[in-house]
Amino acid sequence: MTGYGRGELTLHGRTITAELRSVNNRYLDCSVKMPRVYLFAEESLKSAVQAHISRGKVDVYLSVDNQQADQGTITLNHSLAAGYHAALCELRDSLQLKDDISVSLLARFPEMFRVEKPEEDLEQAAEDLRSALELALADFDAMREREGAKLEQDIRRRAEEILRLVGLVELRSPQTVAEYRARLSAKMAETLANTQLDEGRILTEAAIFADKIAVDEETVRLRSHLSQLEHMLGQGGPVGRKLDFLIQEFNREANTIGSKGNDIEIARHVVDIKAEIEKIREQVQNIE
Repeated sequence: MTGYGRGELTLHGRTITAELRSVNNRYLDCSVKMPRVYLFAEESLKSAVQAHISRGKVDVYLSVDNQQADQGTITLNHSLAAGYHAALCELRDSLQLKDDISVSLLARFPEMFRVEKPEEDLEQAAEDLRSALELALADFDAMREREGAKLEQDIRRRAEEILRLVGLVELRSPQTVAEYRARLSAKMAETLANTQLDEGRILTEAAIFADKIAVDEETVRLRSHLSQLEHMLGQGGPVGRKLDFLIQEFNREANTIGSKGNDIEIARHVVDIKAEIEKIREQVQNIE
């Protein structure tokens, strides 16, 4: 969800520069900063952002160099100029002042000249602003695609490591039952001394133990989740929220394996699995 994009173009006498920055956020939160005179286009610009981005805190900055602002028609307010001149002449005569009434003097009075600027086409202005923003969004998307490819590669590598560790857990799990049965036999033999062991009792206890520590269901589900992860990464489009939920399921299965395993080696594998899951979870926060 993090990224930066910039776009600039000149249309209808306006040079528009658009920039946007995005950081991680659970939902889309977009703010637009631009000259007040163009605030009427804010909702249109937010809609453009929403069409490209579904998650993240997005800040959009637009600056406009409007060359048309320097254009206009200047007209003289003749009646006002005549009035000022008459008043100055009256003041001159009444006070017997020297005649220094000039054009430069009259030009100093307010509203002597009227500047008429062409009316701006608001619909066209909004369209031009959006065009500049679309360029920034295209640049933003290109950056995210590059970063996304790196994230995908890293997540796939970690998923492969989890799959390898799951295989080690599956390989070790049956051995723990055999080892328990051997320990149980030795303990009963030691306790009962010369009394003949009840093989049926040992088998029953071993079966109960095997049922308690069986992690077959969890490893099957974890393999299924890994397959879903592979599918989501390959389907394209916004998958960040789905991956968030999927990673929660990863953790749930890993925790269950850890609590049922009852074996140091399995526990070590589970710790490694959870470490990889956490790293994937951190990367998923950067995915839209």
